[in-house]
Amino acid sequence: MSRLNAPEVLQATRETLAGTVAAQLARGFRLALVAAHEDGPVGPEAGFRIVYVLLGTAGERVEVVVEIPRDDAWLPTLAGISYPAGRFEREMRGLYGIVPRDHPQPYRLVRHGHWPTSFHPMLSDADPNPDFTARAGFPFAEVTGKGVYEIPVGPVHAGLIEPGHFRFSVVGETIVRMYQRLYFVHRGVEKLFQGRQVADGIALAERISGDTAVGHSLAYVMAVEDALGVDVPERDRLVRALLLECERLYNHVNDLGAIVNDAGFGIVNQHAGRLRESLLRHNARLTGHRLLRGAIRLGGADLLAAPDLDLIDGVAAEAAELAAISTGHPMVANRLNTTAVLPAGQARGFGVLGYVARASGIAVDARADQPFVDLGEAFRVVTAETGDVRARFDVRVGEIAVAAALVADLGARISALEATTAPTVPGGTGAGLGVVEAWRGTLVHRVEVGAGGVLTRVKVVDPSFHTWPALGIALADTIVPDFPLANKSFNCSYAGNDL
Repeated sequence: MSRLNAPEVLQATRETLAGTVAAQLARGFRLALVAAHEDGPVGPEAGFRIVYVLLGTAGERVEVVVEIPRDDAWLPTLAGISYPAGRFEREMRGLYGIVPRDHPQPYRLVRHGHWPTSFHPMLSDADPNPDFTARAGFPFAEVTGKGVYEIPVGPVHAGLIEPGHFRFSVVGETIVRMYQRLYFVHRGVEKLFQGRQVADGIALAERISGDTAVGHSLAYVMAVEDALGVDVPERDRLVRALLLECERLYNHVNDLGAIVNDAGFGIVNQHAGRLRESLLRHNARLTGHRLLRGAIRLGGADLLAAPDLDLIDGVAAEAAELAAISTGHPMVANRLNTTAVLPAGQARGFGVLGYVARASGIAVDARADQPFVDLGEAFRVVTAETGDVRARFDVRVGEIAVAAALVADLGARISALEATTAPTVPGGTGAGLGVVEAWRGTLVHRVEVGAGGVLTRVKVVDPSFHTWPALGIALADTIVPDFPLANKSFNCSYAGNDL
């Protein structure tokens, strides 16, 4: 299992694209990533190559590739067969100007109000200094009817979070419809990868989303290793798995406190913050950085010390106790139970990932579906069925226990193996995929490496890209005061979504 399965590559045309992708979806695969590539110099011979990556549940991978000319840049929309495909198409329209024909929402996804309409930042000839003087309004679907009124929230918020605008159409206190607009701070991360040496991309990947440094850097290096044919020793793969669980632990513990804090149970939030701080200090002893940066490298991973299993066990036990106190309190239970329900069918249709999907009974988890190491008997996929805030809380509680058990098991397996010489990263060119179950859900990087070890394209899909749209569905018939509670139970990343 030192290297992942090579993808099956299927060539398609505009005419056969929908049928080819639909056939893979019918096999039970899910659309995980769509990457546009600008091939050739700008001119009559220039064209676009679009790669659709679909993942199975037993390590299978399929890439569907279609090429189109730049001077006739359009694709038939796949939104009718895959909601995530429709989102990727709108993203490509904004970044590359590729038009999805007959799309039910024929407008850009990534579109800042001050961007010129002709500005597509991923193109090689994009104006580095576009005219940002124009201002465009953001249309919202108006909900009308007796007693309906609107409540706008954001994009600037009181807390230390990134901007996002939420507009509620409300009757009394009940939300009839919630419209969200993100993409206020597009940073051009994928463009920043281009032209870098592969080793120099790690630091950038660590900073895509600050609380997912291990997840993003690991997906990135795995994609590079896949592209260049690097076999990673077993001990290093075990270290990588351990670091992922340490990242999962401190984030889930923090979320337990944050969720009940929005139900007015601040004392538990204070104790969860104390536990998180002990885990962050433990992270610093493991890797030299509180957020676990610097531990992942091409061909391997490093630990400065062995994990403190007594500390991990103690945190897991206290987290379980805090969770029991919280859900045993009638006020908290009343706020969590049956609030912001996301039915399984809608979660599946939206392509939701991570603990949000698992709380709706969908056992999607790359540790089981696309494993890079055997996690053994300590691992299990934690699921719930009700799809409400309580289920998303309970899944986190279960995953804390599993993560603590995995850290103990992985730590023992690592100590039993001697460190080996790091493999040499060869030269050459190629394309590769990295798939990781980060703490929010399945995270995918696809890279293409050109001559001299230079990155020519890096496509990143954070799980939040798939999960954000389902928040509005879960909020239907939820009261406005429960929005913070529901939003925190999803806890999607703004930065991971808006690259």
